[in-house]
Amino acid sequence: MSDRFSAPSGFSRNTVIAGGVVLFHVAALWALQTGLIRRAAEAVIPVEILSEMIAPPKPVEPPPPPPPPVRREITKTPPPPRPQAIRTPAPPTPNAPTGTVEPPPPVAAPVEAPPAPPAPPPAPPAPPRVIELTEGQVQYIREPKPILPRTSERMGEFGRVVIAVYFDNAGFPKRAEIRTSSGYDRLDHAARDAVLKSQITPLNRPGASEETLRYFLAPINFTKPE
Repeated sequence: MSDRFSAPSGFSRNTVIAGGVVLFHVAALWALQTGLIRRAAEAVIPVEILSEMIAPPKPVEPPPPPPPPVRREITKTPPPPRPQAIRTPAPPTPNAPTGTVEPPPPVAAPVEAPPAPPAPPPAPPAPPRVIELTEGQVQYIREPKPILPRTSERMGEFGRVVIAVYFDNAGFPKRAEIRTSSGYDRLDHAARDAVLKSQITPLNRPGASEETLRYFLAPINFTKPE
């Protein structure tokens, strides 16, 4: 048998094997490039099986998450009310002492203090000191000159008027009042105006001050002109 499959002369066995392997790979590469292997596979293997073999496997989708558990609300029914015992008041003892509850004494309302009385008004100033003068003590610097009103002269109004006049320390009249009226208003006012225009000599008296007044009754006569 070794004689039938002996290698040709000039070549060793290993050389023949290596050459056959190289020749096989070259033929396979040529067949792959020319599509012979693909056509042969399509002829033998169905297209669906080949596409399934060539196509990559699809990724496996993860299963959907399970639905959330349904919470069931448990309503607790309150227990029925328990019956309560009703206490019956004991009948009063016939000989038991009875008493009355006195109401508390009324609370007195706070007493408000009366308002403070208003402050008294200031005292009026003391009236000035008055010194009464007699007719002999008065010396006129300017005598009163009464003027008879024409109406009084025409109507025959004549008479005597006494004027109370107050002079200051310098001899000037401060005020004048009608002490005795003539009965005619025109004559009274004319006498008063004449006295307020007069002046007497100053009189220095012991204890007299600037506020001291001299009081004098000045008579004024209105007579019918001749």
